[in-house]
Amino acid sequence: MNLTISGHHLEVTPALRSYVTDKLDRITRHFDQVVDVRVLLSIENQTEKEGRQKAECNIHVKGSDMFAESANADLYAAVDDLVDKLDRQVVRFKDRQKDHHHTGHKRLM
Repeated sequence: MNLTISGHHLEVTPALRSYVTDKLDRITRHFDQVVDVRVLLSIENQTEKEGRQKAECNIHVKGSDMFAESANADLYAAVDDLVDKLDRQVVRFKDRQKDHHHTGHKRLM
């Protein structure tokens, strides 16, 4: 899995980087075919404090791309919300990938 964490208008500290990687481990627990993950952490220049800090993530898995974003006053809360959204998307994608073909009925004699 290729993981890229970048910041826009902020410096990605080692503590923030380790927090994001620990949270993203939850996604790889559910689905191990994740090819590429790109995380963008940014601070928007808005007058209101709510939703100013933003976390975005693109995930490329075998067969599909997924995107989620979250904004909050706290960057760590935005990352938590982002991972929750991605986790739901990955679980839904995995459920769709299951084999839904039914086997034929066995003949009873």
